[in-house]
Amino acid sequence: MILLITGGAGFIGSHVGRRLSSEGHRIIILDDFNDYYDPSIKRANVARHLPDATVIEGDIRDKAAVERSLAGGIDAIIHLAARAGVRPSIGDPELYISTNIQGTFNLLEGARLHGVRHFVFGSSSSVYGVNEKVPFAEDDLIQSTISPYAMTKLAGEQMCSNFSHLYGIRCTCLRFFTVYGPGQRPDLAIHKFTDLIHRGEPIEMYGDGTTERDYTYIDDIVDGVCAALHYEDKLFDIFNLGESETTTLKSLISEIGGALGKEPVIRQLPDQPGDVPRTYADISKARGILGYRPRTKIPEGIPKFVEWYLSE
Repeated sequence: MILLITGGAGFIGSHVGRRLSSEGHRIIILDDFNDYYDPSIKRANVARHLPDATVIEGDIRDKAAVERSLAGGIDAIIHLAARAGVRPSIGDPELYISTNIQGTFNLLEGARLHGVRHFVFGSSSSVYGVNEKVPFAEDDLIQSTISPYAMTKLAGEQMCSNFSHLYGIRCTCLRFFTVYGPGQRPDLAIHKFTDLIHRGEPIEMYGDGTTERDYTYIDDIVDGVCAALHYEDKLFDIFNLGESETTTLKSLISEIGGALGKEPVIRQLPDQPGDVPRTYADISKARGILGYRPRTKIPEGIPKFVEWYLSE
């Protein structure tokens, strides 16, 4: 297949692209290499993982760039490009709305015009908001989100639903639960904590450390994305991709310190607006339909990440 991966130079995108390229698919990347974090990291991802990919440098908000990426004929789009992060979205919601909503619309419209058969959308566990029911299931009623980032991801899912219903485009939405592993973005907690603990600097812990996350190792996410690419049962569907286990913030910091052989120095700060107290994936649907079987739990995944970090 000829596959367009938006955000293909990023953490998740480059891992997905490498796997699909190894399976014989032709990969086209659309990425704007923005400065949310060091663009040289993304360029290195492409050089290391996807040397044979066609790279189009452009913004998904730019209809001309989207058109260029689709002009050669595309079998499926894996849409991972987005402005990420809950806290930054509160500071600049307009940027998140223009990128994550308008950009997603541009890609869906391009898919319609060019006859793309399948649109795989990278959504987020953030859409569940402060969900009292655990674990979170795809059919849970979502009545509110608590950050602009989460709102844009839910809007993206709804656009996929619209295009699927109106134009017959197969759309599969994947709700990722806190992805980590080698190559993780430097602004994300596990990478940031590892760097600070390694250098003997204090880490900022928001709240009392009892917040819980369902941390998902990158290889397991890639397995889920690849399985979803071949999903054909319904024109529109949603799947959770997580480990279906939770880890408290305190425990996560302890795991990282143990893998580094260093005692973390913690600076406790108040809870942050937009942060949810818990994420926890019910993956029974993905397991039953996609054959999704996450294998790497935190006690194995953190040492793997730390080994990569030290090698870099």
